[in-house]
Parts: sequence; C-alpha cells; structure tokens
Amino acid sequence: MKELRALEPDFWRAPSAHNTQPWTLTYTGGEAAVGWDPARALPVSDPTGRDLRLGLGAFVETCLIVCADAGLDVAFRPDPGPLRVGYLHAAPEPYRTPFTTADVRARGSNRGGYHPGRLPAEVADRLTGVRRLPCRDLAGLLYAADLSQFGDPDVTRELRDWLRLTPRHPRYQLDGLTDQALTLSGTKAFGLRASLALYPALRGLGLPRALAAAARGLLDYDGDVLVLVGPVAEQVELGRVLMRNWLTLSGLGYTTHPISQVIDCAETRQALADRLGVADPLTLLHVARVGRPKTPAAPSARTRT
Repeated sequence: MKELRALEPDFWRAPSAHNTQPWTLTYTGGEAAVGWDPARALPVSDPTGRDLRLGLGAFVETCLIVCADAGLDVAFRPDPGPLRVGYLHAAPEPYRTPFTTADVRARGSNRGGYHPGRLPAEVADRLTGVRRLPCRDLAGLLYAADLSQFGDPDVTRELRDWLRLTPRHPRYQLDGLTDQALTLSGTKAFGLRASLALYPALRGLGLPRALAAAARGLLDYDGDVLVLVGPVAEQVELGRVLMRNWLTLSGLGYTTHPISQVIDCAETRQALADRLGVADPLTLLHVARVGRPKTPAAPSARTRT
C-alpha cells in the first residue's frame, strides 16, 4: 500500500465540516482502514455524526478517484467498526469514474458572493439525490438556524475552536476555517474574533442576534439551494454521492457553500422538510447554496499538502 501513501496529499483534498479533516488511513495486511480521529469530530454541533459520515464518504470517493487516475486498481469495502467505516483494498479492475485528480484539486467551497441565476435544468439533471429550492425561500430559515446556533454557548465554543481568523493563529496553515476562506475583511475578522472572545459577557446583550444578522442577506438573490435527501443508514455512501455532485458542478464552473445549520436546528429542519414534502426530516442530510462565484475563493488550509 506504499503507492497509496504517496497519494495522500490529494486524498486530503476531500471536504469536511469546519475543515476538520477527521479521516484516518491505517495500513495493515495489504489494506487501508478508513476511519476517523475523534479529536477532529464535532460532538456538539454534529451529535449524530451525520456530517462526519458524509465527510468520510467524500473522502472515500476522493481516494478512489485519485487512485484510478494514478493507475491503481483500488476499491472500497464498507465494514463499519470502532472508529472505522471500511477498507480500501486491491481490486481486479480500476474504479470507473469520469473525474481526475485535477478535478479534485480544482474543487472548493466559496463563501463569497455569487452571480444571480438559477441552475440550468441540464445542470440540475446531472446531480443525484438533491432537491432544489430558490435561495430566497430559505433566507428566513437560515437566519433562524444561525440565531439558534449562536445562541448555544457550546455550539459557538466548538465553532470558535475551529476558526482561524488571523494568520497568527498557530494552526492557520493546517486546518479549520480561515478568515480568507470565510471571505472576511481584516476589519470583519477582527470584529468576529473580538465578539467571540467576549461571548460570555455579550451573549445576554444580543450578540447571537447580531452574529446571525451578519449573514442575513446571504440568500437574498436569485439563486439555488441544493438539499441532499437520502436514507440515514446510507450517509457514508451519500457522502460519495455528494462528492460526485460537487465535482460535477465544479467542472461546469459552479461552486457550493454549505449552510447545513438549517438542518442542525430541529425547528428549521422540520420546516424545510415540510416545504419539500419530505416525511422524515432526518433524511435531509446536507444543504448548500450553489452558483457561479463573483471572485475565486482562497483554498482551505490542509494538515497535509
């Protein structure tokens, strides 16, 4: 499996919530166990492990694409266990995929402004497992979800642990959400850093409402939000689907911005399920706005580059 080790820098281009990069590869007996580091999970904001499993699925898909592009015949075998979702192993033939390592490297999230415009039908039809809604239809739900998130001290503390709002942060070049990735100006990054530092004192004075209001106009334009819907028991496989959707969009000049806080809050998750006509709110697995970005995004920092 030494060939796989050489490809790890590209494996690590997979997306993850808060850019925590939770995945691990443990090589043994000619296979590589795909698992995760519990220190890089989000037990407060992702208590069910939904985002963790989606991220692990995206990681698996990334590994298979990169291996195929390198001429390695590798497959994935699901085998859930303690801190493990399955194994990468030698296969009789290469993984069939239209994507390449270059596609993996080119993909990224963009939290900046998007040009107005809905996805053309021919683009939406190429995506799997998603439902579409106009951005403005979710603006109120996003504000309510942000208000709930910033009103919870534990969730806010966990978010703060993964924010890198100044280049002086010791992990700025390694992981987490940087000021550049969040498209924050120096003034806004400083203000957010100061606000979160003073959160205990300012929470009762309306800080959660102010933080939620900062993103209130995010969906106030003619655009699309994509909602991934699928069985709860298949979250790892649906993470692979999510990765393929993102690579499809990226190849066509589109980017995404995850806003899954809408389904992290029970009230807004139920409201979104009602709006979509989905019977089980827990089958709403991921939410992201999608469009053509006005400016390129800074690449996310990576532990391994």
